[in-house]
Amino acid sequence: MDFLIQGFENTTWQQLVMYLIGAVLIYLAIAKKLEPALLLPMGFGAILVNIPLSGALNQTMVGIGEVQGILEWLFRVGIEASEAMPLLLFIGIGAMIDFGPLLSNPKLILFGAAAQFGIFATISVAALMGFPLRDAASIGIIGAADGPTSILVSQVLKSQYVGAIAVAAYSYMALVPIIQPFAIKLVTTKKERAIRMPYSPKQVSRMSRLLFPIIVTMVAGYVAPASVSLVGLLMFGNLIRESGVLGSLTDTAQNVLANLITLLLGITIAASMQAERFVQVQTLMIMALGLLAFVFDTIAGVLFAKLLNVFSKQKINPMVGAAGISAFPMSARVVQRMGQEADSQNHLLMHAVGANVAGQIASVVAGGVILGLVPGMLL
Repeated sequence: MDFLIQGFENTTWQQLVMYLIGAVLIYLAIAKKLEPALLLPMGFGAILVNIPLSGALNQTMVGIGEVQGILEWLFRVGIEASEAMPLLLFIGIGAMIDFGPLLSNPKLILFGAAAQFGIFATISVAALMGFPLRDAASIGIIGAADGPTSILVSQVLKSQYVGAIAVAAYSYMALVPIIQPFAIKLVTTKKERAIRMPYSPKQVSRMSRLLFPIIVTMVAGYVAPASVSLVGLLMFGNLIRESGVLGSLTDTAQNVLANLITLLLGITIAASMQAERFVQVQTLMIMALGLLAFVFDTIAGVLFAKLLNVFSKQKINPMVGAAGISAFPMSARVVQRMGQEADSQNHLLMHAVGANVAGQIASVVAGGVILGLVPGMLL
């Protein structure tokens, strides 16, 4: 009873706010089915770590000394010390991705590059708003539309807002079906959205599929060495898939490994969502900047496609540029749905998938570029 009374006495209004945030994340995961594999454990973890004297975190107990909490240990070992969790997740992601649509139409890689504009634009805006460079860069990477990359970059740069950045990244990834149509309609007409793009896939040889992950890793390593761990594990997962001789390992990477790491990553990141660090004005600013990054990404991809149309005889539906963000496959599905809304006979899915997987590569390269540039600028 004494512990119960002490717990209620130690509960702050900030912790009550975190209980509400946790409840909202759980609601979105279960009722709305928005990124449930991540929002549900993050929501429950947000409640867990904000219970007064929570045993999930390190605490000092009278007569015993410091007791190590499981979430604090997982955070230190799996994220803070080694960045192992977000990196291992890339193996599973790579094993899930079919780069065939991109290899069939290699110019789609340009859309993946163009749609990373939001990252660098948001870094500039965050810096102008007064965030230190390490935090501004960490906030900007929300625009990668890639949760593991956001967590990894913010942790390596030792941002003080890791929890808020993770929540923003995964929340907006879940809200892509709402955010992207709004942004696309801002810069396109119905006539442009109705542009048809016939799909005549080229045969992609097995050798091309095998060489692609190796070549991408080497090119990324020379262009942005800091991206090797990100791109390398993503491409390693894809090489397992394309090898054709590791069927059981491919299934394990796609399902068991990816699901287990996703589950642990979601609840472990909650260790950085303690009320005193999370409930502050800066968190609201980060949420606003994260939304801005997603909108900038989408608009930049669309405008780049429109620019190409000025010089191209075969017109590109500008919405395909919006699929260049890394939110795979949600963004491609958004483009397909909006294309059919404008013209019921319009089929853009495979073009959008190609741009979408290009965005997956471009986002991790962008994360590596930031990790390569920012530490040197902080010296």
